[in-house]
Amino acid sequence: MKTDPESFIRANTSLMAPPHVPEIRLYLASEAHDLWLKTEDELQEIGLPPPFWAFAWAGGQGLARYILDHPDMVRGRRVLDFASGSGLVAIAARLSGAAEVIAADIDPWAETAVRLNAAANSVAIEFTSDDLLGGRVDADIVLAGDVFYDRDFADRIIPWFRTLAQQGKPVLVGDPGRAYLPKDRLEACATYAVPVTRALEDSEVKKTTVWRFLAE
Repeated sequence: MKTDPESFIRANTSLMAPPHVPEIRLYLASEAHDLWLKTEDELQEIGLPPPFWAFAWAGGQGLARYILDHPDMVRGRRVLDFASGSGLVAIAARLSGAAEVIAADIDPWAETAVRLNAAANSVAIEFTSDDLLGGRVDADIVLAGDVFYDRDFADRIIPWFRTLAQQGKPVLVGDPGRAYLPKDRLEACATYAVPVTRALEDSEVKKTTVWRFLAE
């Protein structure tokens, strides 16, 4: 790792509240366009993978809002926030009374982002960089914000989420209409209009739905 993640995050982000989840503060990129549109060479030069952790994506904001509004979904339970990114959903779960929250993300920079964001919200969150996809989950409920943006990734996630649902573990997904969302396997729980940055999306507000994976 060529650049110290904590120093980089503190220098290139600001502590701010996502518009749809004002109860939570995150270290987010204030100039999303500049940071997100760095070339692969520029990112490689500083040792930075694509900085998904630097933005409050619509799916994550919608799912975090749902958890904060329905704390009974996680209260007293062990929660896995899959592909956690900034840790927004994990923080929402902890604030809603989850007994234990694990944020999982294979991006090593996400671990630092989650740690800083958890501290900013005075909550304790565990982190794992293990690739959990397809494996056993030691949690009572699985949360995932904005994970159906890539075909290959979706093809791997869908059967795993279905298996978890069949095992009696609720799987809740926040999604703003990504191309590979398997709507035929989902049940809608709530829909929100989530403000987002135009630098990352095709509009300033994304219709975002929280879905529950069906076992059958």
